[in-house]
Amino acid sequence: MKASELQGKGTDDLRKELESLLKAQFSMRMQKATQQLTNTSQLRKVRRDIARVRTVLATKA
Repeated sequence: MKASELQGKGTDDLRKELESLLKAQFSMRMQKATQQLTNTSQLRKVRRDIARVRTVLATKA
């Protein structure tokens, strides 16, 4: 997900996207804790996507 894609979205869409990313992150953390997560690089990607969404939300506010 690129920041330019996020800037075209509305605030409500960004909040929904952030919520879904946070749920995905929680799910992946639980999978990692129980050693069910095979691709741990997904955690890093989700964490960075969350940061991107939060940054765009902050600039729009």
